[in-house]
Amino acid sequence: MPGNLSFEALKQRVADGQIDTVLVCLVDMQGRLMGKRFLAQFFIESAYKETHSCNYLLATDLEMATVDGYASTSWSAGYGDYVMKPDLATLRVIPWLEGTAMVLCDVLDHHTQEEIPHSPRAVLKRQVARLADLGLKPMMATELEFFLFRESFDDLRNSAYRDMTTISAYNEDYHIFQTTKEEGVMRQIRNGLYGAGIPVECSKGEADAGQEEINVKYSDALDTADNHVITKNGCKEMAWQSGRALTFLAKWHHKAAGSSSHVHQSLWTLDGKPAFFDPDGEYGMSDLMRSYLAGLLTHASEITYFLAPYINSYKRFAEGTFAPTKAIWSLDNRTAGYRLVGDGTSSVRVECRVGGSDLNPYLAMSALIAAGIDGIENKLTLEAEFKGDAYDAAKLRGIPENLRGAAVALDKSKMLRGAMGDDVIDHYVRAANWEQEDFDQKVTDYEVSRGFERA
Repeated sequence: MPGNLSFEALKQRVADGQIDTVLVCLVDMQGRLMGKRFLAQFFIESAYKETHSCNYLLATDLEMATVDGYASTSWSAGYGDYVMKPDLATLRVIPWLEGTAMVLCDVLDHHTQEEIPHSPRAVLKRQVARLADLGLKPMMATELEFFLFRESFDDLRNSAYRDMTTISAYNEDYHIFQTTKEEGVMRQIRNGLYGAGIPVECSKGEADAGQEEINVKYSDALDTADNHVITKNGCKEMAWQSGRALTFLAKWHHKAAGSSSHVHQSLWTLDGKPAFFDPDGEYGMSDLMRSYLAGLLTHASEITYFLAPYINSYKRFAEGTFAPTKAIWSLDNRTAGYRLVGDGTSSVRVECRVGGSDLNPYLAMSALIAAGIDGIENKLTLEAEFKGDAYDAAKLRGIPENLRGAAVALDKSKMLRGAMGDDVIDHYVRAANWEQEDFDQKVTDYEVSRGFERA
């Protein structure tokens, strides 16, 4: 569902003194919220129409470095402004921040007032529009995992992220007693997000010590992506308020499980019927669903960057960890990259298990939709399902083993260039290459500890 606060209700709460601050946010390339805190009275008088931000916000890395090589913005072009246009349908109360509301923005060109093509929200809206032209609507959900730590963010930073202590000492997958001990944080997260209009279903312990999962009800793709980024930001803020730290890093330690963001996806007709379901089809799959899934598999390597955008992302793909290593489909099989779920029912859907918790949901969903559309438009034939343990199977379609390989596949993708535009793909290829270039220049702790004396 969208935000839980109308503009008229915001005016009333401002007049009553209940709300004094409005967070006005855009979503950056990394899926983070960037923006400004407005005095609520000024927002309802003026800033609800638009505000501005530096255009470098869509051309920086995780460190907010101004990276060379982007066509859209540079030092030579002077780093001008973008327009932030509040989408008032996303307006909501933020219960865990006193007197605060939030709104998400579309990002527009200052002169043309057109959406910036590589803005994550714009990228997804373009793919949603393509589906609408086919009479279809994408419904999606993301399962979001993270690790919770006993220490605070400041404590961990000051210790250079050494000797970190997870909130529990053992695997807590579905474990009620252990998760009871974590309720001081997790209850606050569930109730806080729900109070912000995020339709939280549940939280649970995941497959390692200190690993958590938060599940939010499925919705249309744009709403799901909006909920995802607000959820991540809210989880961090509420953990911080409790004196704890958490991370959405895909692989925080080589001995720990990775954290994923599985993406469930199905298509509906514009009048609300499940287009993936055919009661007479195998497993209840319609021909349209089979073609969509064939598109996901055909273009699996090309779309991987949008599911795994960092060097660290590829450390997660390891055998025996419930993270996939093969881009194949299988019925209710957690060793496969693409799992068929809800077979034989109107809820039949595809779960993409490739994405990590570090993905940008707008970009990930956009890539999945684009691949699926290609499958539909070209009536691609779905390969036979895989049965068994995909980790042990040889000669199956693999997931790119590193960021370098994923960036090459992205750059060469005619499908994605046709779906998103050369300017968008070139922009994100540059982002991928910069991550690799930056890492290649750094000396890691591994190298020093391994070779300092023995090399």
